[in-house]
Amino acid sequence: MTAVTDTQATIAAVRRDVAALHAELTRYQLVVWTAGNVSARVPGHDMLVIKPSGVSYDDLTPENMVVCDLHGVVVDGAHAPSSDTEAQAYVYRELPHVGGVVHTHSTYATAWAARAEPIPCVLTMTADEFGGEIPVGPFAVIGDDSIGRGIVETLRGSRSPAVLMQNHGVFTVGPTPRAAVKAAVMCEDVARTVHVSRQLGAPVPIAAADVDRLFDRYQNVYGQR
Repeated sequence: MTAVTDTQATIAAVRRDVAALHAELTRYQLVVWTAGNVSARVPGHDMLVIKPSGVSYDDLTPENMVVCDLHGVVVDGAHAPSSDTEAQAYVYRELPHVGGVVHTHSTYATAWAARAEPIPCVLTMTADEFGGEIPVGPFAVIGDDSIGRGIVETLRGSRSPAVLMQNHGVFTVGPTPRAAVKAAVMCEDVARTVHVSRQLGAPVPIAAADVDRLFDRYQNVYGQR
């Protein structure tokens, strides 16, 4: 009985966290209407919690978050899960260090995705958070695990927690769902800034050795420890 109660308490906590984090997507204007989502791995269990499909951000509550197994099958919830569920379940299966996944169609980053063009590392912020350019993943159809396969294939060869899926949008990962949301916010910020920079001329790349130093400092020294 205690194990069941502990599992229920863990799932309830993840539901609260995931529901609350969706407010960050609207706060930073990364989504419109019902597009986009946040999901989180349930610690210690082969399950994830994800946004219900087609439900307004204003109507999201911990109770209507959907619990699925790591193949996208609904375990608990009154709503159908996001159409990205199978793709994100694949990411959780293949990348055990990932605790959260975010998907947005944020304007500037998605514009780069529409061009199938990586965002170059010409800003210290890009080096800090992404460890180099923000890569582009392959075009993939929505509704099965094809997008997830593209995400994993791309991110396995990159330090970036973000990938621009061609003709689609942004997917970010992190050790926690909050970290994945942060990566989505920063991805849009650098996408916008680099776009503006290119209107002025050719942005200057940061040397690879400096990128490494910046990334190491930000990941291992910056902030409170």
